[in-house]
Amino acid sequence: MNVGITCYPTYGGSGIVATELGLELATRGHEVHFISYSNPIRLDAGMPRIHYHEVEVSTYPLFQYPPYCLALASRMAEVAESYDLDVLHVHYAVPHSISAMLAQQMLAPKRRLPFITTLHGTDITLVGVDPSYFPITKFSIERSNGISAVSDYLRERTVEVFGVANEIRVIKNFVNCDRYKPDEEKAGASQYAPAGEKLLLHLSNFRPVKRALDCVRILAEVRKSTPAHLLMAGDGPDRGPAEHLARELKVEKHVSFLGKQNHVERLIPLAHVLLMPSELESFGLVALEAMACGVVPVATNVGGVAELITDREDGFLEAVGDVAAQSARVVQLLTDGDLHYRMRKAGRWNASERFCAEKIIPMYEKYYEDVVKGA
Repeated sequence: MNVGITCYPTYGGSGIVATELGLELATRGHEVHFISYSNPIRLDAGMPRIHYHEVEVSTYPLFQYPPYCLALASRMAEVAESYDLDVLHVHYAVPHSISAMLAQQMLAPKRRLPFITTLHGTDITLVGVDPSYFPITKFSIERSNGISAVSDYLRERTVEVFGVANEIRVIKNFVNCDRYKPDEEKAGASQYAPAGEKLLLHLSNFRPVKRALDCVRILAEVRKSTPAHLLMAGDGPDRGPAEHLARELKVEKHVSFLGKQNHVERLIPLAHVLLMPSELESFGLVALEAMACGVVPVATNVGGVAELITDREDGFLEAVGDVAAQSARVVQLLTDGDLHYRMRKAGRWNASERFCAEKIIPMYEKYYEDVVKGA
């Protein structure tokens, strides 16, 4: 099958899922065409059956804001016609689904070009509910030939907020269990913690919803009981405030701000505990990646996270903003070797049995077939 994929090419979860999906599809023999304004961050464009088509946005004095949505629609239509695409798969509703709909209409006199919109979270819970975007987000979702969501929670929220009557197929996020795997030796950890401290990890785009500053507060509390070093991977608006807070709490020597990381599968296994104190997560992809790597997540009980993490079995779920409770869980994991062993083994099993790529990718392939056939 010839599949066109459009996503944000940055470090957000929707772009990562879309890129990993394209790579998995290519290994299964499909021709995958990425259409975006830059090369997606995890995309290996040299891989067989992977193609990248850049969207160029012209700037003119008349345009205060470059019309990316229109340029994307034109590029989608051009690629679909030139490479005989069977389906467009757009990730994150705003504005990709409306661009796909325009591309579909451009080609309508010649051929049918169905498109699927995958909802990832803030396109529904944050951006989509903005009064400026609500009507067109609802319209473009309802005009999609297929709609998928990454969790039951997100499907329910979409129906509740937008009143969408169309079928929304839940296809949960996945992880490549061969690439994301435990590192029992953790030899590389010594470069961050030469004194042998156990590593905590936070990985995000440092938006306020991720509550990165809570991670610094948790570290400060944990270090009152046991040695620990915090790795902060990623970048975004809250990185500067987090660095400032680390200095304020006098733990700056025990925090490493690593910036954006292209190979998180090498970094994650070095840690003992993942910190995910988010205000909202529709699924929590980084927690799944951590569990696959034998790293125990301490997260917040929000959104669709409980569909992934079973509290006290393969991770801990606490209330948003409850730094004391989250810190106490981290201390337990760092000081009780048997507890950590049981939970990391349970997490790896959960990831392998429920969320490995070979279990999830066929669901997307079946959906493509259904949509192409008009089912």
